[in-house]
Amino acid sequence: MFEGSVKIKDKSIPCTSLGTAPFAGLTYFGHRSRLYQIDLYNNPENIRKIIETSYNLGVRAIQLIPEPPVIEALRGAVESGLDFSIIGTIRAGRFQEDLRLLLDLEADAILLDEEYTDKLEAWELEDLLNSINNTGVVCGLITAFPRNTTRKLLVSDDILDLFDIYMIPLNKLGYMMNFPCFLKDERKELEEMILDTGKFIMAHKILAAGILKPDEAFKFLESVDYIDMVSIGVASVEEAEETFTLLFKY
Repeated sequence: MFEGSVKIKDKSIPCTSLGTAPFAGLTYFGHRSRLYQIDLYNNPENIRKIIETSYNLGVRAIQLIPEPPVIEALRGAVESGLDFSIIGTIRAGRFQEDLRLLLDLEADAILLDEEYTDKLEAWELEDLLNSINNTGVVCGLITAFPRNTTRKLLVSDDILDLFDIYMIPLNKLGYMMNFPCFLKDERKELEEMILDTGKFIMAHKILAAGILKPDEAFKFLESVDYIDMVSIGVASVEEAEETFTLLFKY
């Protein structure tokens, strides 16, 4: 499942990306965030080992949050001969800085962080998307609120013409997905809205920040037919081996 690649404009982008949220120690991992900061953020060599293991298992893209230790680890992996397609995230409050950095890294796609997508008005997003599109890379949006934000995007006159990838949280629990519950009706509602966007859909938070085991998560994902790509973060070599070996067997 999610082997191969999708063609977007003139880019061939792998369907499976290594997520980097654990490497960045993002706070939504709860108490594990501090452990990730100690074990990963403060130890780029540990990040590099996970990147190299994931590559050897067949992962050919990285969904890059451009924190310095993550960049250091990725550069080391690339210098050793690994060829990753980079799907970069522009962090909140760092638009120009991250845009330059990701262009220097020759990213194939650049996505606006959820802090932009979910909080800005559509016309404000249009200005930022135009700036990315002017560089010639594939452009996209990340949302933490797929229900509210997708509604906003669908009623905008022009914004749907300005991006190609739409990255949404998706897991069987509805965890961190902006739904009070995520049962049959809610799943149908999300599916209909997402299909109406006409975008390449990338799913993340598939493991519900570690609450779900890979097998349980992938069984649910197998039942969803509107996902084109996935980004999955892992926090150790062992997790990478378990997760990506199983994913590619589905």
